[in-house]
Amino acid sequence: MSMPLGFRYATTYAGIRKIAKDDVALIVSDKPAVVAAVFTTNRVAAAPVELARKHLRMSKGKASAILVNAGNANCATRTGARVALDTVRATAQALGVKPERVLPASTGVIGVEMDGSLIEKALPGLVAALHHSHFHAAAAAIMTTDTVPKTAQAEISMRGKVARIAGMTKGAGMIHPSMATTLCFVVTDALVDASTLRAALKRAAGVSFNRLSVDGDMSTNDTIAVLANGASGARPSAKAFETALTGVLESLAMQIARDGEGARKLITIDVEGARNEADAAKIARSIANSPLVKTAIAGSDPNWGRVLCAAGYAGVAFDPRKADIDMQGIPVCRAGLAADFEEDELKARLDERDCHIRFSLRGGRGTPGRASGRARFWTCDLTEDYIRINASYRT
Repeated sequence: MSMPLGFRYATTYAGIRKIAKDDVALIVSDKPAVVAAVFTTNRVAAAPVELARKHLRMSKGKASAILVNAGNANCATRTGARVALDTVRATAQALGVKPERVLPASTGVIGVEMDGSLIEKALPGLVAALHHSHFHAAAAAIMTTDTVPKTAQAEISMRGKVARIAGMTKGAGMIHPSMATTLCFVVTDALVDASTLRAALKRAAGVSFNRLSVDGDMSTNDTIAVLANGASGARPSAKAFETALTGVLESLAMQIARDGEGARKLITIDVEGARNEADAAKIARSIANSPLVKTAIAGSDPNWGRVLCAAGYAGVAFDPRKADIDMQGIPVCRAGLAADFEEDELKARLDERDCHIRFSLRGGRGTPGRASGRARFWTCDLTEDYIRINASYRT
């Protein structure tokens, strides 16, 4: 699958990380792109988030570049705003674009002063290295505790033309988005107007990154930005574009859950039969965030009572006597009571890398009068390695 036309990427090691590994990435659109973005809803927002929001207002939703650094969040510091502005201005000058057309993003440790001159000194080499083939290098450069880069692609064919979408993301911990995400950057050469792009991103993020949790913590730096430069000349329908974008974001969200800090298993949770989608999402989120559910899966323990308990405190009204639970496709609870199952068989299935929990109300699929609210959520198991990683994150 080929990459979106009209975009170039570059990476370098500027010295922000303690180890000599690329820590700055630059994403450039050869022509100004329409951009849609969502950011953290944490009241403590990093300086790059505040500046990116401002630049989107100033540019009226246009962008030429994204400047990303890893190793320092540039958050809760005395010089954060100045560092973000200075590095963006230097990038704009190096690219010959307006400063408000450059969006900054950072990830790493909070509360540590960042030396912006490191990025400014690296810019000449960074700009000189820009090339359309460096997409995957950029995905690797933005990683923090991730063990693997995370990318996804899609194509939309229409009337002999092809529009392409490619996304990269980072994240393994401090993940519990709510109309936000980890760092995620998506580029597309589709012709998409601003309102269509904003609506598509809002809905796509709602059923992907906002249905994702690793540890219940929300970052101060969460940013997702989608740049559409129209270089392909293909104008897909709003529905086709949203479907493709949703597929890319869902893939990226699943990759984050699979690579959660210390995780060994991806957990997919399906809730069905709630009064509406919002109620289903609340129940799914509650199950996903339960440390007891996550540790049970880590130990391959089919403790369905923890799932029922977590659903019960989700803040959603339902009758426990109409709750069914399946784990790995095996019925473990029916009508709120234990079902008859072979525990050893299920424990063996829970040893697999992919685990599935289904929570269904009103007695199961096909029951007359059953409500239609449903939601899918992704999380991971909680292991002792999560504590090890986060107990020494700064050191």
